[in-house]
Amino acid sequence: MDATLGRGMPTSTRHEHGLRLDVSKQLGTFTLDVDLALPTHGVSAFFGASGSGKTSLLRLIAGLDRPDKGIIQIGERCLVDTSRSHFLPPHRRRVGVVFQEARLFPHYRVRGNLTYGMPASARLRFDPIVDLLGIGDLLDRMPGMLSGGEARRVSIGRALLTDPELLLMDEPLTGLDGPRKQELLRYILSLTRDLEIPIVYISHDPKEISAIADHLVLIDNGTIAASDSLDRVLNRIDLTAQVGGFDAASVLDTRVASHDREYALTHLDLGDDQTLVVPHIEAQVGARCRVRVPVRDVALALSETAQSSYRNHLDAVIKQVGTLQDNPTSIELLLCVGGHHLRARLTRKSYDELGLRQGMPVKALIRCVAFDMRH
Repeated sequence: MDATLGRGMPTSTRHEHGLRLDVSKQLGTFTLDVDLALPTHGVSAFFGASGSGKTSLLRLIAGLDRPDKGIIQIGERCLVDTSRSHFLPPHRRRVGVVFQEARLFPHYRVRGNLTYGMPASARLRFDPIVDLLGIGDLLDRMPGMLSGGEARRVSIGRALLTDPELLLMDEPLTGLDGPRKQELLRYILSLTRDLEIPIVYISHDPKEISAIADHLVLIDNGTIAASDSLDRVLNRIDLTAQVGGFDAASVLDTRVASHDREYALTHLDLGDDQTLVVPHIEAQVGARCRVRVPVRDVALALSETAQSSYRNHLDAVIKQVGTLQDNPTSIELLLCVGGHHLRARLTRKSYDELGLRQGMPVKALIRCVAFDMRH
């Protein structure tokens, strides 16, 4: 199980700027045909195989390409409407874009890169954004003196200082090594808590998306296969093939309930007086924590097992039963645990021998030692 601390909605009031797209575009032999409405807040992640249309869709939103047909709106503000020959140019869209490469001006210092194109309305946000991204010590440096992670942070800051109503991030962690990738991910997680605008985030890394996304859009060959909250999409058994890269896992948003200092354990609140026990997390009681539980770490029992190395014995109810087309030996289960849904996978033989069926109460066993904590 992976865990990421501190995810959740910021306490400040968010602007109501949702994104609406109903567009089509022919790109050689490839057709992009998308009808999509995204939430007015949080992070919406685009996920799909290489060449599925993720970046092509982002370019349409940013105004770098024109759709053949359709509309694009942020809230009530229309960016594109081909029926009226309306096309708002990129610099007037109030859309910040962060690409895979930092794309900084090499002849400007960091401060100059940050303030380039900054409207007067964003001046008061300069210091808070610099502090949020931890780039105060970099302001007088030239881009050539920055590490890859530092350059990406400056690029994000520049996009935010255009005072956007929407932030687009296209593979912002690609090409970074492990430590720099984790460092930048922590900064982006901080952004998602504090920003008052929606973010569209593209990544090919399922763990990255699991840590950062609130809403997940699956793009398959130019069309939308699914668009819903992250946990709902990952818990759909019929989408197992499309989300195979996510290792068939459940994502649970929890809060720290208590700490067991003697055994270096932390208890996470799942609701209905149930807690999930994980290795110790340095977080205050009440802090939000997102955990990712792969199906391979979940076992089932019909009743409480007194002698077991599994630390977590959770009361669950089987909500849904399904089969996998490419794996005839296994059964896929969706469980209700507290206020959450949890996926499990077991062999058809075990399913039959236990006499399991939809609606049946069971014990969900989760190994504490299997948790791979990511802060």
